[in-house]
Amino acid sequence: MHAFPLRLRTDVIGAMGVFGTGAHLDAADAQIMQALADVAAIGLLQERTVHHNEVLTEQLQGALNNRIIIEQAKGAVAQANNVSVDVAFELIRAYARRTRRRLSDVALHMATDATSRADITRD
Repeated sequence: MHAFPLRLRTDVIGAMGVFGTGAHLDAADAQIMQALADVAAIGLLQERTVHHNEVLTEQLQGALNNRIIIEQAKGAVAQANNVSVDVAFELIRAYARRTRRRLSDVALHMATDATSRADITRD
């Protein structure tokens, strides 16, 4: 068995094991194996980057969706309670804190359930 480092410049990110029946590898075979290990390292690093970007995109999309719901809830609460949207946001935020719920969850409830909008000032 032989191990070849999976590396990016001077950083080693893993190892590639090569199994064989011979006792040793000659220099040419060792160079080929290291080249394969280098290609494998590039593939792993690319996959890691793609995955990181996908996660970041999902997080940003989630934040945008939450913001849209919060804006809708602000308008609905403002209209139901005859207050400004700034006051409506303070009411929503205070309600979320009092009930120990996420702001986005409270906003979704306020945006979709008309009966809950007037109740936001009471607990």
